[in-house]
Amino acid sequence: MTPTTSPRWWLTAVLGGLALTLRATSAPSAAAPAPAAAPAIASTATPAAVQPVTAAELAAVAARVPGAHAADLSATPIPGIYELKQGAELVYVTADGKYGFAGDLYRLADRSNLSDARRRELRLDLLRNVPESSMVVFAPAQPKYTITVFTDVDCAYCRELHKQIAEYNRLGVKVRYMFFPRSGPNTSSWSKAEQVWCSADRREALTEAKQGEALKAAVCNPNPVAEQYALGRAIGLTGTPGIVTESGDLLPGYAPPDELVQELQADKPKG
Repeated sequence: MTPTTSPRWWLTAVLGGLALTLRATSAPSAAAPAPAAAPAIASTATPAAVQPVTAAELAAVAARVPGAHAADLSATPIPGIYELKQGAELVYVTADGKYGFAGDLYRLADRSNLSDARRRELRLDLLRNVPESSMVVFAPAQPKYTITVFTDVDCAYCRELHKQIAEYNRLGVKVRYMFFPRSGPNTSSWSKAEQVWCSADRREALTEAKQGEALKAAVCNPNPVAEQYALGRAIGLTGTPGIVTESGDLLPGYAPPDELVQELQADKPKG
């Protein structure tokens, strides 16, 4: 995976300059896969019981946290601590608006990672608003798994993934591509993504673009590139390819077909 700018910059801004210590979000390289999670901590979380909270209470907390909105606040199982979300990113704030912290919240009774479960839920909520008609889809006749891949036409590991698209499909993996040109607007990669969308055969155009061929299609409007780029940032994407599974997990990057299927077989809805 190739790293790009993390969207976590908003945490400091939302908290009005409060000093936060954030966990490193640099993505592991494709050549060196991320180490497996320590078995002592369960990665599955069931919904946590929270105390009922009124809209007025959330509005009062939001009023004390610079830049916060009541709609982005939720109660947590900890009295006096509230979740503040931005896309699929989370920070926790105190009811008086004086303190905030970023990190994972665990329920010690069963060692469930409640933050991880919540991020998965939020990613899926964001993706549910995107119709497949605005994606470029490569699917087998009877899919066993579905992944949503944020891709950059010029990303080397994105190209490596696409070289094996037939094998992913043969193994039952449906690949739904969305655009995430890492270089941002007004760049060559961004224009190529728009050209793919504006081509008569988007699947063929994406394949040609990933092979380094020049596309003939002109940029058209409207197109979904800007919207999908913003969605990738909201989801917490740190590089490409960014793969979201059916459970809402965000995988760290490219994996060969056999390895990816093993991950998908082990992947279970969480939260």
